[in-house]
Amino acid sequence: MTVTRGQDIELAARHLQAGRLVAFPTETVYGLGADAQNQTAIAAVFTAKGRPSNHPVIVHVADAQAVSAWADTISPQAKQLMQAFWPGPLTLVLPRHPQVSTRITGGQDTIAVRCPAHPVAQQLLRAFSSLVGPGAGVIAPSANRFGQVSPTQAEHVYHEFADLQEIDIYLLEGQASEVGIESTIIDLSQAGQAPRILRPGHVQAADIEQVLGSPVIDFAAQPQPAQALEPGNLTAHSVPPRVSGSLKAHYAPRTPLFLFSRHELKVLEQQAQVQPIAVVGCGPLPLDIAAPSVLHVLPDAPVEYAAQLYATLRELDSAHYAALWFEQPPATAAWAGVNDRLGRAAAAHQDSRPQPIED
Repeated sequence: MTVTRGQDIELAARHLQAGRLVAFPTETVYGLGADAQNQTAIAAVFTAKGRPSNHPVIVHVADAQAVSAWADTISPQAKQLMQAFWPGPLTLVLPRHPQVSTRITGGQDTIAVRCPAHPVAQQLLRAFSSLVGPGAGVIAPSANRFGQVSPTQAEHVYHEFADLQEIDIYLLEGQASEVGIESTIIDLSQAGQAPRILRPGHVQAADIEQVLGSPVIDFAAQPQPAQALEPGNLTAHSVPPRVSGSLKAHYAPRTPLFLFSRHELKVLEQQAQVQPIAVVGCGPLPLDIAAPSVLHVLPDAPVEYAAQLYATLRELDSAHYAALWFEQPPATAAWAGVNDRLGRAAAAHQDSRPQPIED
C-alpha cells in the first residue's frame, strides 16, 4: 500500500522534513504536500499527479512572516491583503526571491504563496517550521491526478492514489474542506500595475477592492481576445503569470460533463430516454425523469454550492452514468468561482455535447 492514513501531526511534519509526501486538508481542497525546498520531493509531487513541469504550484506557509523567504519584494498592497484575508483562501502572486527554485514557479520569475486556514494545515505547517526553521514552505497542489476533480475529503485522496506504486504518501486526515473550491489567486507581481485576479474563488474582487480602496482587474472574468494575446501585441505588463488551475480544461470528471440552461430542459428529457444521465440543478428543477437517470439538486446559494460541488462530482463520476448535466449557475460575481470550475470541467467534453433529438 502506498497511501498510509493517520492523524499524527508530528509524524507528518517529519515526513515532510525527510522529503516524503504528505496529503493534508486545507479549507479549500486537500493538497499533496512536499517541502518546497527539496527538489526530490518536488519532483515526486509532479510525478504522482502527472503534472506538467511548466505548471506552477502554490507555496503554503504558516504565517505572513514566512513570505519574505519566498518573495523578493512584498508590496504594501500585499501586506494589506495578508492582514485582511490570511489565514484564508487567497493566494498572492509576488516577485520570486532569487533563491527560490524555478521548478515550483513553472520557470517564471513570480511565486504564488498562501497561508491556509484549516486547523490541521496550520498545525502541520507550524510543526514543520519548528523542524526546519523560519520561512518553511510546503508546495501543495490539489491531491488528485492532474486535471481531474479536486478532493475535499480524506477518502477522495485515498482512492485517488491507492494504486500508486512508486511513491509513498502519508494521508493526514482531517475534517472536510469547508470552502470546497480552490483559492482566489491575485497577481501583485508588477509594480505600478493594478492587482489582477487570475483565478476566482471564495474571496471576490469586491472584497479585495474594499480592503485596498482601489480597483482590481478581474482578469479571470474578462479573458483577453485572441488577437491581444498574439506575440506582437504582448508586453511584460499585459501578460499574466501562469497559475494553478488556469488551463481551459481542468477539474474534469471522467464522465462527460455538459452545462445547460433551464430553457433546455426538453433536451434533458430526450437524453434521459436514450441513456442514463445525472441532471444536477442549481436549486429545484421542474423536471421529472425516470430511472436509471437521476435528478440531483445542489443549493442555489454560491457558498453552499461550492462546498458540495467536488464531492458531488466525484460521487456521480463513480456511478457509471453516460453523462453529467449541470445547470449553469447565475452569471454574477458571487458565482464566479463556481462558474469557473464548471466551465473548465465542461470544456474537456464540449466537442461531444449532444444535440436535441428531432421529433
